[in-house]
Amino acid sequence: MSKQRQIESDQKVLDSLRLSKVILPIVIGLIVLVYILLRQFDLQEFNSISWNNRLWFFLGIAVFIYVLRHIFYSIRLKILSDNVFTFRHSLELVCIWEFASAISPTSIGGSAVAVFFLSQEKISGAKAVSIVMYTVIIDSIFFLVSLVLLLMMFGPPLIRPNMVSLLEPYGITFMVVWLFILFYATILTWGLFRPRIIKNILFGLSKLPLIRRFKRSLVKTGQDVVTTSREIRNKPFSFHLLASLTTIGAWMTRFLTVNFIILALVEIDTDFMSQFLLYARSQTMYVITQFSPTPGGSGVMELLFSGFFSDYVTQGIGSVGALLWRLITYYPYLLIGVIIIPNWLRRIMSLKKKQLQDLQASEKAEL
Repeated sequence: MSKQRQIESDQKVLDSLRLSKVILPIVIGLIVLVYILLRQFDLQEFNSISWNNRLWFFLGIAVFIYVLRHIFYSIRLKILSDNVFTFRHSLELVCIWEFASAISPTSIGGSAVAVFFLSQEKISGAKAVSIVMYTVIIDSIFFLVSLVLLLMMFGPPLIRPNMVSLLEPYGITFMVVWLFILFYATILTWGLFRPRIIKNILFGLSKLPLIRRFKRSLVKTGQDVVTTSREIRNKPFSFHLLASLTTIGAWMTRFLTVNFIILALVEIDTDFMSQFLLYARSQTMYVITQFSPTPGGSGVMELLFSGFFSDYVTQGIGSVGALLWRLITYYPYLLIGVIIIPNWLRRIMSLKKKQLQDLQASEKAEL
């Protein structure tokens, strides 16, 4: 029966990818954007935006930067798969991964779906687990290190304009999220070197009355940690270096997109430190929204945009910036998912249904 449970579990993951789920994040995002535009829209400020070649030039760079981010992720996936995936196939798989993240709450993300769809390709389930868990670890290390360095450079204004103390609400949220990242990154990294200890701890926790209902998830996580440890510890230094460099490139290009959107809308200081603070604020905003319950942070990101960059743009222009930002960085993955995923889903779902039917037929025959 374990095989049947696995197939049924896979079917649930497939159901989570259904394209009908695209509607929710789009509706939430559009409602919030309309609300923001109605509340903050200022015709005089809007007319002050010069829709000239300069604006389209910087918007073009913003789009290019975000495409570059996708390329970095694709190269990383190719490296982590030990070149089993071609670059072209990696581009497609990253689209599916990003689509899964776009329709999932940011506090959950698309990792569970990523493990599933990678395991349907030319790699084993254990290899899929290793890839996803390793990306979680190096992504976490990037944030843990970079956020501390940025905070040392800019102080509390890194988090919000004119902020003077980390004990303000946004500062507390920032610290809680950072500590949470530190906690699970430490557990996963330690698990690479002491996997069986982590596995035994998780197995023990699964027996406690209050969290017994999470037993299956905890047991699976423990097994995944052991699998990842074997996969990763034997990799050469060059593997980790390339994975780290592509990770840094992917995250930096993600946050630099905001710089060019704001440069397109208003004339601001272009000196290095001013632009670096703008980049840093974008990264901080992303981190603070990681507990958002909405798919892809829809609504939350749009609401926060103007406030986080109020020392660069007014509220009216900020609402336009939020719209352009989401149009470049979020909605394209929903559209791409609608185009790419149906054929992939039909192929996989047909295979799973056949497997389940064959299994049920076999069990009936045995009876």
